[in-house]
Amino acid sequence: MKNIDSSNHLRGQSIYLDDIPLLTGTLFAVAFDSPIAHGVITKLDLTEALDSEGVVRIFTAKDIPGENQIGGIIPDEPLIADHHVHFCGMPVALVVAESDELARMAVKKIKVEISPLPIITDPREAQQKGELIVQPRTFTLGNSADAFENCVHVFEGKVDSNGQEHLYIETQGAYTVPMENGAIKIYSSTQGPTAVQRACAKVLGLPMHMLEVDVTRLGGGFGGKEDQANTWAALCAMATYHLKRPVKYSLHRMEDMRMTGKRHPYSSDYKIGLDKDLKIVAYEATFFQNAGAAADLSPAVLERTLFHCTNSYFVPNVKATAYSCRTNLPPNTAFRGFGGPQEMFVIESAIAHAADELGIHPSEIQKRNLIRTGDEYPYGQIAVSEATECWEKAEKLFDFEKAKKDVAKFNSENHLYKKGIALMPISFGISFTKTLMNQARSLVHVYTDGSVNISTGAVEMGQGVNTKILQVAAQVFSINPDSIRVNSTNTFRIANTSPSAASATADLNGRATQIACEAILNRLKDVAAIELNVAAEKISLKDQCVLIDGIKSAMDWKQLVMAAFLRRVSLSEHGHYATPEIHFDPKKEKGHPFAYHVYGSAIVTATIDCLRGTYEFDSVNVVHDFGSSMNVIIDRGQVEGGIVQGIGWMTMEEVIYDKEGRLRSNALSTYKVPDVYSVPKEINIDFLQTSKDNLAIFRSKAVGEPPLMYGIGAFFALREAIKSFNPEVKTAFDSPMTPEKVLMALHSRKLKMNN
Repeated sequence: MKNIDSSNHLRGQSIYLDDIPLLTGTLFAVAFDSPIAHGVITKLDLTEALDSEGVVRIFTAKDIPGENQIGGIIPDEPLIADHHVHFCGMPVALVVAESDELARMAVKKIKVEISPLPIITDPREAQQKGELIVQPRTFTLGNSADAFENCVHVFEGKVDSNGQEHLYIETQGAYTVPMENGAIKIYSSTQGPTAVQRACAKVLGLPMHMLEVDVTRLGGGFGGKEDQANTWAALCAMATYHLKRPVKYSLHRMEDMRMTGKRHPYSSDYKIGLDKDLKIVAYEATFFQNAGAAADLSPAVLERTLFHCTNSYFVPNVKATAYSCRTNLPPNTAFRGFGGPQEMFVIESAIAHAADELGIHPSEIQKRNLIRTGDEYPYGQIAVSEATECWEKAEKLFDFEKAKKDVAKFNSENHLYKKGIALMPISFGISFTKTLMNQARSLVHVYTDGSVNISTGAVEMGQGVNTKILQVAAQVFSINPDSIRVNSTNTFRIANTSPSAASATADLNGRATQIACEAILNRLKDVAAIELNVAAEKISLKDQCVLIDGIKSAMDWKQLVMAAFLRRVSLSEHGHYATPEIHFDPKKEKGHPFAYHVYGSAIVTATIDCLRGTYEFDSVNVVHDFGSSMNVIIDRGQVEGGIVQGIGWMTMEEVIYDKEGRLRSNALSTYKVPDVYSVPKEINIDFLQTSKDNLAIFRSKAVGEPPLMYGIGAFFALREAIKSFNPEVKTAFDSPMTPEKVLMALHSRKLKMNN
């Protein structure tokens, strides 16, 4: 089945925030943000801006009717700066004018004086000064301290991974409309409609039932709109609250890049110990997470880093400690992978370091340590593993041994071009790590003409979740998909939603839809049994027909629905699903937090131009654990997109802040993302066939986040190519591996000799 949005996307008819028709009297908002990363506001002069053409009003913190607070996990993030500013880009005032252009002109006339305070941009410095968002956390398994004593090989090192700009096509934004009796309707580009509802309720001092949040779809999110959409919705809602007029704010691209948080940069230390057979006996890691100026989702991201501290390997003795460090940067936030990629990069670096010192290819260590069913993760969950199956199939299907020999042959015959090859296994847990968030609801209506309408808490942001939810109803009822419609996500239809995140959206909302549809189906079967005078267990539905013992009867789907309505049988159901079995005790740091894990292996091959430092990726060959895919087209697209986004993070996407906390990579001229010329020449994806059961919807495992981690292999493929050209180089484990870094590494020996 094709993505149900494809046709409208192609024709430009899909509705995004900027496509919503504006009501008469709509005003436009633009934020004035702090030019200083840390300081005390001593003077704010709005006079000239207030006198500007078209300006209706300028709001500051004193105009907030409720709490000046939008922090979700920890209440440490003011909506508008009051006395202190904590990062460049922090909102200080909100200009509301008759047009977007007039509002932007007025913002430039605001004057502010800020007495500077010390600025911290490095997480290690923040940790040393005690600037922590939450108390550090540690996961342990076995006794690593004692185990190191028995290791034949022990290696230590440092790893740095940079941030990543979400760069969703649709920037952050909101449109708020006054309704009757003081209620406000909020159109928001958000992954978390309830999060927006909750934040706006706090800021306005209103109960949540006065705020309706509606989301048709997003032009991309990648985690950046899970929590940070709250700011723009709350600012617009505050203006609507006071002015009783619709207010819209769509951020300019450079505003969005400057004012919003990104993937968390990490600086990490590792220590790895192996026995004579290359088994990893002990592993320790310390993570310094750059959280930015406020918590946002950093504590949850930190937790997932610890959950994935050993990637797809079994290590019997582990100690992993993580610090969430407060710096004077925009609060960093969720990004596809949610802390998992940062740690996977660390353990893969540790393995690469060990392989360098032992004179072997990293894959020899990787393969010997893959986690198997029955092994224990450091947090206590017992693995049901497909890691070895994925690895061995990738080796065989894509002939890894021959590929390594081909790379070696190429390198021996070429001087100015070198190739590298790396194998990247993954293991990624699926569920929100906060157990209570693993719940969802679905409202299903069957109308008397046989058509079906579904509302869930899932937000469509290009991942195809609405298509999968529609498929669930079509399969349960066995009816034509064209007779089913999936509604926008709305907090008045579905309350208390979890955000569309953690790769769990299709599972949670699809399961809730399945429950609702099956409840209606069972009632319809009872009606059919009465109408056809047979036992209910003899009734089934297939291809819009009612069957008795598998044989078509005279009754079809539409007739059955009408018969149920005439008998006053409910044709609506509100299904609720809560993931079973999962639990986690943060006091013990042990439990069973994930419904299941997704496994896979990718073989990445790269070629470097050793004269210029430029490179290209010849191929990414993947065996991925899809479970039993519901939609091969959508799932394949998600894997392809994840791979390219992961490669971008590892190679070219370099977020640069100066020592004053100002973003220097603040436009697409200075921040580079993969384009059609920089993606791999080939991406081959094989669907692992497995008979193991899981808790996914129709056993179709999540594909949103796991594929991004395949991109980590790009770093190590480039590293292998560099070593072939310059065997003496000690390449730092510092991502992204930009062409500049590649060039310096390639010629570092000559530079040292010249010096």
